Amino acid sequence: MQGLLDLISLSALTAGGVALLICILLVLTQRWHGHLSMDSDQGVQKFHTSPTPRVGGIAIMTGILAGYLLAQAESQSLLGPLIVAGIPAFAVGLLEDITKRVSVRTRLLATMGSGVLGWATTGFSITDANMPGLDWLLEFTMLSVLFTAFAVGGIANAINIVDGFNGLSAGAVLIILTAFGVMTTSLGDFDLALVCLILAGAVTGFLLMNWPLGRIFLGDGGAYFVGFAVAWIAVLILQRHPEVSAWSPMLVCGFPVLEVLFSIVRRRRRNRSPGSPDRLHLHSLVKRRLTRRLMPRLSNLARNSATGSIMWLAALLPAVIAVQWSQSTHILVLGFCLCAFVYSIVYARLTQFRWCFSAVTTRLSTSKRLGN
Repeated sequence: MQGLLDLISLSALTAGGVALLICILLVLTQRWHGHLSMDSDQGVQKFHTSPTPRVGGIAIMTGILAGYLLAQAESQSLLGPLIVAGIPAFAVGLLEDITKRVSVRTRLLATMGSGVLGWATTGFSITDANMPGLDWLLEFTMLSVLFTAFAVGGIANAINIVDGFNGLSAGAVLIILTAFGVMTTSLGDFDLALVCLILAGAVTGFLLMNWPLGRIFLGDGGAYFVGFAVAWIAVLILQRHPEVSAWSPMLVCGFPVLEVLFSIVRRRRRNRSPGSPDRLHLHSLVKRRLTRRLMPRLSNLARNSATGSIMWLAALLPAVIAVQWSQSTHILVLGFCLCAFVYSIVYARLTQFRWCFSAVTTRLSTSKRLGN
């Protein structure tokens, strides 16, 4: 851990400072751009009480660019292609932030396109998933690239899905980047560790304005870009360190991955499209069933921020397991199963008010019982 702390450099601090400055400017000038950048407080998944700028991705991207300019050449060679490849995901997400009219399919294809562009600029793709049969298929370049695009797009969209409360998504991303930083430092890969720090610095700058006061939101542009960034860091780790199990970076991203998987299952069983919004995510239930009960006198803003910080625990458990046993596939698979089990019983407890395994939200007839 000390080695990681020693890597804190001017580039990482600059990334955070610039991101914070841009966030402040965006908040102060919202009366001029608010007609384009504001996130309405009306909608199925809206929990905030007033319209808020949802263009925090601009600040994060600007901060990362500033950090890149001051980074060492070796780190620039890793961060530069990441920035370029992330442009489709960022641009299409930002377009959705401004127009609110970009389809879910288009955004998914854009994030997958970033994965393909990452391969085109670096030649890197996932070639070993530590799964018999699949590893043989990944020996074929086309299949490897398609699998990489799918995985990258999945993580990017997963980060967007958990972007529900103040600090939730950004805090989870910071935990993920910290885990990757610790992992790469222990492997002696200080150049990649510095990339993690620059990314973390920019996200921290944004987080200071997002949590706890909720003055600016990450938006789709920010969520898709940082989601792509953590996914591409995972690809780089597997390429540069074959001894690391492919299950390790996946488990580092375990919380958003599990949220996506459970959301797909839930919506399928309720005869709804996997991309349709609802208020049945784990973080939504934590606020309605736990935070409101424990903090009845707090404002809605305070409860939103408290919920975001509570959910950091969901990101912390899989990240710790992944870092501790990064080269042991069997333990990592068991760890993933453990995290899925914990997620299931907590989710079921919040929906049925008793400890069990089967969540009530998988049944079509229970929407009235759950309420808002």
